[in-house]
Amino acid sequence: MRAWMTRLHRWAGLFMAAFLFVAGLTGAVISWDHEIDEWLNPRLFDAPAPSPEARKRTALELIEGLEAADPRLRVAFAPLEVEDGHALGVSVVPRIDPATGKPHELGFNQVTLDPYTGQVQGTRLWGAISLSRENLMPFLYKLHYSMHIPNVGALELGTWFMGMVSIVWVLDCIVALYISLPGARAWRRSWRKSFGFRLRQGGHKRTFDLHRAGGLWVWGLLLIVAITSVSMNLRREVVRPLVERLSTLTPDVFALRAPVPMARFVEPGIRREEALSLARQEADRRGWQTPAGAVFYSAPYRLYGVNFFEPGEDHASWGLGNPWVYLDAQTGAYLGDRVPGTGTMGDLFLQAQLPLHTGRIAGTTGRILMTALGLVVAMLSVTGVMIWARKRRAALRAGHSGGASQGALAMRPPRPY
Repeated sequence: MRAWMTRLHRWAGLFMAAFLFVAGLTGAVISWDHEIDEWLNPRLFDAPAPSPEARKRTALELIEGLEAADPRLRVAFAPLEVEDGHALGVSVVPRIDPATGKPHELGFNQVTLDPYTGQVQGTRLWGAISLSRENLMPFLYKLHYSMHIPNVGALELGTWFMGMVSIVWVLDCIVALYISLPGARAWRRSWRKSFGFRLRQGGHKRTFDLHRAGGLWVWGLLLIVAITSVSMNLRREVVRPLVERLSTLTPDVFALRAPVPMARFVEPGIRREEALSLARQEADRRGWQTPAGAVFYSAPYRLYGVNFFEPGEDHASWGLGNPWVYLDAQTGAYLGDRVPGTGTMGDLFLQAQLPLHTGRIAGTTGRILMTALGLVVAMLSVTGVMIWARKRRAALRAGHSGGASQGALAMRPPRPY
């Protein structure tokens, strides 16, 4: 049984090694993607006041000004608070060109605006395959979860593929634990060896211990990251249906509304300001003290989403995230919400997936831990391949030696009997 499981671990590891190496290294970096992005791109994100008396425009004024200046686009997501010294960064989508019935070609999907002049400070296409300063962090982020594998029609093939890699990873975590620990009879005298590092001996022994003991010491964290990786990539296709077998789930607003193709997009029936007012009324009814922090419009699902958080907490520096209220974009009717920390056990499990995967559930400490774990994943991938390569070379040498011995025996004269 152990020999069969070892072979299974070997082939699963070889299949995953390159992808987990890249995912581990990129994950270590993108734990700090916003901070690194701002450091790399002051031209995009920095907007100091031109004078002490300069008036900073509100986010809604900046959004309206951008849409008026460029009717080809619509702001799909925007923060509602402009931080001091920073430009306002918004996500945009193309409107339909009446002349062609097709979306306008924008060439970008993110815009930063100077809060004092309202002028466009910079644009970029998030996820573009580019190593320029402006595109580096979005490039690494998308590489992390999709390897930049192109879509096939509406199928996000890269996301699906990395989701399947993650499923193999979850199963392989269990196999690796089984083959790394000693059996019941040998447990008392051998368990220390499984967790020990022979660093002074170097060579193959050190490589082997880094792989086996290194994996054992962080095994629980590796399993969490593997499971949450499946949740990130295959939430609707795999994870949600599985969780529904074990727990009742609150209906998902997006699952209850069929998306419409881009050619059938219609203008929202209510303005952004009205949606914000209705969402704030809903928040007041619930007794929320947190202000509305961002507004989101989804043309495919014909809804507005309003996210509630304190200024500077748009990425939820700790815990399960920030609450959302969703409204029908045509009528303003309340559609539902997503309030972290509430709901069924299944709801709580799903809410925890992203914060666990990023480490933000434990604040800055969790993010540091995820950075270190990403480096460990890359190390395990490399040492696993090194162990396989050494055994492969040894097997080939043994095969050649065996063949030469058989040839020498064939050349001998028959024994006299």
